[in-house]
Amino acid sequence: MPKTLEKYIPQASVASVFQLITAHNIYLKIVNERVTRHGDYRKMPDGQHQITVNSNLNSYRFLITLIHEIAHLIAFKKYGSMVKPHGNEWKHTFQQLMLPYLRPEIFPNQLLPYLAIHFKNPKASSDTDAKLSLALKHYDAPNDKNYIFEIPLGRDFRLHNGKVFKKGKKLVKRHECLEVATGKIYLFNPNAEVELL
Repeated sequence: MPKTLEKYIPQASVASVFQLITAHNIYLKIVNERVTRHGDYRKMPDGQHQITVNSNLNSYRFLITLIHEIAHLIAFKKYGSMVKPHGNEWKHTFQQLMLPYLRPEIFPNQLLPYLAIHFKNPKASSDTDAKLSLALKHYDAPNDKNYIFEIPLGRDFRLHNGKVFKKGKKLVKRHECLEVATGKIYLFNPNAEVELL
């Protein structure tokens, strides 16, 4: 397992992450990209704890996602099945688990300020933290995707599912976009990744 982890997370984090996986008897499954999520935690019918993480994540996003999911497991064990998935118990657990990793041996100095702000009150997904999401994107493999906020007003773009939208005005935080086929209006986070047409 440590050899496998070395392919996906920063070298300086491998030993302690492996200890967490072993201590909590986690079955870690590295899977193909899922557009709707980076990872998930599930207690299996046989009682085993399974965590899946997308294989295409950069090492920093992979580590954050893995610790995020381990926090779900620990919060579930500590507070029971009625714990809210991203409630205060989970947030506190996630903060405590991430703290030892927030250092320059693991994350680049450019990311640490964004991580420090994010972990004051962690969100359900690092993608909903636009500044952190953009900072993490700098470490992704090159791709042909654009963020909504980069696309000019009135331009068409396509989602991963093939639906085509026209970018509209920015509201307080999100962008109003028109689905071309149906005429329905949808709201998009500024850091949603799309394909410019």
